[in-house]
Amino acid sequence: MKAFRLDELEAERAANDGAYLQFLRERNMSVGLYALDAGQIDPQLPHRQDEVYFVVSGRASITVGEETGTVARGSVVYVPAGVPHKFHHITEDLKVMVVFSPPES
Repeated sequence: MKAFRLDELEAERAANDGAYLQFLRERNMSVGLYALDAGQIDPQLPHRQDEVYFVVSGRASITVGEETGTVARGSVVYVPAGVPHKFHHITEDLKVMVVFSPPES
């Protein structure tokens, strides 16, 4: 069984001084933890994979294609492959679980 604790994943992500930590990679998917501080700019570009965001904590807006909405703890957002998307107006430190399918390359 592969099981993870969010506090341990966050500590590992922070120790590696990066916004993203991939912690699971399988044949059909990968999963990571993405974190952006309040006021930070989201630098990501469109991905070649479908992805699902699950907001663990924080508050922000997200734009996916031409649509914009707000996200907070418990929000789930689907982003199709190739569609431009960004978190913005991050008002509370944001921690997001990200599932890519197929796995992020």
